[in-house]
Amino acid sequence: MDMHNKWLRRFLKLLLFLVCLAGLGAAFWQLAPSYAKAPVLQALRWGQEKAIHYDLISGSEVTNIRQVMTADPSTSRTIMWQSSFAQENPVVEYRVKGQNDSQTVSAAEEKFTDGGKETYIHTAYLTKLKPGTDYEYRIRYAKKAGNWLALHTFKGNDFKALVFPDSQSSDYSVWKETAMPAWERNQDAQFFINMGDLVDNGEDASQWNAWFDVVEPMAEKIPVAPLMGNHETYNLDWKVRRPEAYMKLFSLPANGYKAYPNRFYSFNVGDVHFVVLDTQTQEMADFEPSLLADEMAWFKADMAKNQKKWNVVLMHKDPLQYAFNPETRPGADRKEGFSEEGRQWMPLFDQYHIDLVLSAHLHTYRNRGIIQNFQRAPQGPLYIITGVAGNVRYPSLWARHSLDVMVAPQPETDNYLVLEKQDNMLRIRCYLPNGTLLDTATVVK
Repeated sequence: MDMHNKWLRRFLKLLLFLVCLAGLGAAFWQLAPSYAKAPVLQALRWGQEKAIHYDLISGSEVTNIRQVMTADPSTSRTIMWQSSFAQENPVVEYRVKGQNDSQTVSAAEEKFTDGGKETYIHTAYLTKLKPGTDYEYRIRYAKKAGNWLALHTFKGNDFKALVFPDSQSSDYSVWKETAMPAWERNQDAQFFINMGDLVDNGEDASQWNAWFDVVEPMAEKIPVAPLMGNHETYNLDWKVRRPEAYMKLFSLPANGYKAYPNRFYSFNVGDVHFVVLDTQTQEMADFEPSLLADEMAWFKADMAKNQKKWNVVLMHKDPLQYAFNPETRPGADRKEGFSEEGRQWMPLFDQYHIDLVLSAHLHTYRNRGIIQNFQRAPQGPLYIITGVAGNVRYPSLWARHSLDVMVAPQPETDNYLVLEKQDNMLRIRCYLPNGTLLDTATVVK
């Protein structure tokens, strides 16, 4: 009995000691400075992360990864990808680079069938991000996870962007030979723009996959701001339809019209306001007869509330009309002047003080200088048609317009542009894929 009491007293003393020790530890933890706590917390997080095992996602399970432009890319980002099957609990996990704490955002999943081909499109929206911060993200589903990928939020008023003209091709390796050298030379670009006619046929899933295969090394790291072109409206029989695939493949800033999702939109980068137009009103006349009126009403409302210093318009179809080159198309009856899209939109560009208008569609690079009220002017928008980036080319097709300031050497091959904003200047440069500089245009404000 005495022996039993002796051990009981020892046990109670030990228990009391452990309770006191735990209390002292808790008090120490509360009083400890953050630099002392950090290694302990980091070790705990590391252990927790190691305890959760994810198998690595293979390239065939997740395809066409892209960051997509949002209205404010300094605080938000859209992440999209595709798969050939429904994925269990798809999410995007993201964290500040170099830290272990992460957050997850559920991804919406939509089954989409077009041209007899089925794909699952996944979309996740990252919000409340900190401006000017390096993040990293990865795609997860079920017990699988992809590699961590870079994501940088914008900050300040200066930036660099890559601009690619029509990339439609019969062989997208040519598009790759333009896009990838541009990206390799401009790893500091914060986003890229594709000026419409991304693909040659909007219903052909193989062409969309080929386009994404080319841009994925870039699009998984910086957001794309795409435009819709007329070729996005073609079905497999080369008849016009609504751009069903384009409207599903890019989740872009809302325009307030359910009838035109992802078709026209705007976004801000620093003190520059970008407006992306849908110029396919002729193609959509039988499907969407109110498109032009609705889009113009949206444009006016968007510009009325815009407070940014700079305004840039991106439109696929060109505002100018070119005559055919008599050497390549003798006897063709087409006079120079302004296109239907130009006559519709250019007065609004003057009214709302647009600084730069970039267009495409004609597969030629032309710097037309400043035009206001349909004529050369000392002030007004700078108009540039951006060229061609795929293998569908129109060599020496167009005559020189009386408003052309610079024309790319003919017969024309591929090119890309670099748009830079620095202090009080917008500068756009045109390059050949080998890095040869063709033209520089600057707007100072």
